[in-house]
Amino acid sequence: MDISLEINGKTEHLSVDPGVTLLDALRERLDITGPKKGCDRGQCGACTVHVGGRTVLSCLTLVATVKQPVTTVEGLSTPDRLHPVQQAFVDSDALQCGFCTPGQIMSAVAAVRQGVEDVREFMSGNICRCAAYPNIVAAVEQARQADASL
Repeated sequence: MDISLEINGKTEHLSVDPGVTLLDALRERLDITGPKKGCDRGQCGACTVHVGGRTVLSCLTLVATVKQPVTTVEGLSTPDRLHPVQQAFVDSDALQCGFCTPGQIMSAVAAVRQGVEDVREFMSGNICRCAAYPNIVAAVEQARQADASL
């Protein structure tokens, strides 16, 4: 089936099988590699992206069902400036191996935008094998204080 997607502000046209996930379309067809294939079961959060402004697990989302704009971690920044949450992750040393970082950042952006009180609870769907959780929470708090209008 032929589909059109708006990804990071650009319209993409694809021919896909009905069972193709958003994650596979992004990574394998469009070479957008920020979202990671971790568990491929919706349990680790490494594949988190925004669809229509809300977080979704791209490994569980069929690409043919996506009708709203998709934003990946690549779509947050500009060539000249990191998104405030990305900058907070750098400032707070909120990454180690970096595998989970794109999904963590996408969830963190949503947490800041939504004014989430319990960051740990909100981010609990994002697994970090390196256990950088205290620094991740610190990054979210820094971003919230820097610009609550994200």
